[in-house]
Amino acid sequence: MSEITIRLNKFLAEAGVCSRREADRFIEQGMVEVDGKKAELGMHVREDQRVVFQGKEVKRKENRILIAFHKPKGIVCTAEKREKNNIIDYINYPERIYYAGRLDKDSEGLILLTNYGEIVNKMMRGANAHEKEYVVKVNKKITDKFLKGMASSVPLDEINAVTRPCKVKKVDDYTFKIILTQGLNRQIRRMCEYFGYRVVALKRIRIMNIKLGDLKRGEYRDITSEEFAELERLLAGSEGKTKGEKNVIRKNKRVNR
Repeated sequence: MSEITIRLNKFLAEAGVCSRREADRFIEQGMVEVDGKKAELGMHVREDQRVVFQGKEVKRKENRILIAFHKPKGIVCTAEKREKNNIIDYINYPERIYYAGRLDKDSEGLILLTNYGEIVNKMMRGANAHEKEYVVKVNKKITDKFLKGMASSVPLDEINAVTRPCKVKKVDDYTFKIILTQGLNRQIRRMCEYFGYRVVALKRIRIMNIKLGDLKRGEYRDITSEEFAELERLLAGSEGKTKGEKNVIRKNKRVNR
């Protein structure tokens, strides 16, 4: 019998089920079993033990999948089957993956999907302050005062938060680019509303070093080995970094919708 153990929430994350935080919630809700018994929060499991999530046995994955997807407007970042426009069914990837971070239904652009929960924690954890870049079109002409205000700390009373200072650059009279290092709920839309503007169109074009580029709406691609190497470098100091990870870059492929 193997004496090597791994924390259950990490096991579920590395198996592509969910992030560690979500795993803890599922365990608390009684949705995970180990050797036929309800799992307990904080428990460790051995390689020879049988882990079941929602009635299906869970196996750890060796391959690390990380794909870049151009989410169209109207697609919802959820795995909930009752949502007919859920992102997982839309992509219909041949292996189980889940999204890293979110884009709201009315936004489009780059979103990453993976089977490796640990990388989600490192990329999307707000404390790590990793950059995400957007192109935003608003309903009236952009002023210098608006740009300066957006770049400063903006109070968002409805969610009891204040934004971090960020980089903002005007593109044309109605369009600007913005680089955020946090991911508050509908953050850019709320920031614009604070200054009396309404977002007409919003597209995410970059997450850290991974760019949307010319990827068409509804298409995905696996990240390149060069992108992955740079991503690892940027994540090296992030909380939750695991040493000795096995990185497997899959061949590029695309799907049209």
